[in-house]
Amino acid sequence: MLVLHQDGSGWGWLPMMPKATVKLIVTGDDFGYCPRRNQGIVECFLAGAVSNVSLLVNGSAVSDAVQLAKRHRIPIGLHANLSEGSPVCPALKEKSSLLNADGFLHGKMGIRAALAEGCLNLSEVKQELTAQVELFRELTGHLPFHMDGHQHVHVLPEIRHIFAQVLEEYGITYTRIPIEPDLPRCDWIDPPLMAFYRSVEKDSLDTVDVFRKHHIRWPDIYIGLSTMGKNMSLVKILGAIDNAMAAYLAEEKPAVPGSSSLGYDPEVKTITIELMTHPGYPSVPPVGGCGEGPDDFSQSWERLHELETLKNPELQRHYKARNIELCAFQHLEM
Repeated sequence: MLVLHQDGSGWGWLPMMPKATVKLIVTGDDFGYCPRRNQGIVECFLAGAVSNVSLLVNGSAVSDAVQLAKRHRIPIGLHANLSEGSPVCPALKEKSSLLNADGFLHGKMGIRAALAEGCLNLSEVKQELTAQVELFRELTGHLPFHMDGHQHVHVLPEIRHIFAQVLEEYGITYTRIPIEPDLPRCDWIDPPLMAFYRSVEKDSLDTVDVFRKHHIRWPDIYIGLSTMGKNMSLVKILGAIDNAMAAYLAEEKPAVPGSSSLGYDPEVKTITIELMTHPGYPSVPPVGGCGEGPDDFSQSWERLHELETLKNPELQRHYKARNIELCAFQHLEM
């Protein structure tokens, strides 16, 4: 079988290892953010376009999301949120280092600034993460099958240690390490956004050893930064998968040391990939959000663009042609 690969001279075809089985987890993030986001994610799941969801327990439509997950048997994990809206821990709702002057969580860049300035009380970080795991269990009746961080907060300095402790204490095996192998060559990403992504990757690389010490695992390959929002297309999704696979097989080891596989076996190999997505119908204010209304990201047409791209039957046909099997974190070996 041939796979599409991009190098310095352009696109070309390379042979895929015939005995490599690829398990692809397509995660719909921000489940529970608003009813329209929930609707879009469920449509994707029922169409076989999304295989896993990540729940915001402080989302305004979290109860609706949980009922939908139960009804349709959607594999569900926790999207730990320390950056948007309101905390779920009662003791932290009014006075906490996690809150800004308006009484809400600091925001995507605000939490990074507060952390850099030494303004976050790490015991309150653990208190809130623990409260979110407990609320998830109360809502769903079970612990998360996986747990990652909204806006990648789980790989931030210092927070990464607290996050790892919480996962180990609860026995939550899987998380996400947002390091995308082909990201530096993605020249379609706007420079400010690329700068943010590169900072996330640096934090992620610094997180690997921390998570390994706590026996936390993650898929062999992560993609989703280069295919987010308006940048998502069938060609870019397949290109990201193929380029990452080519790099992985060439190195004969996981793209990120400590990931779910222990090394490339030329005879028999299962490679795991997570594709992070944010499909849905755009939020309509004032409905949605995590306590302070929906943000611009949720209201954007880009949510619908992701939904339509992921549901494209042509993408499903390409998965089958590449021997790619969609699955969820709960289906991976523990």
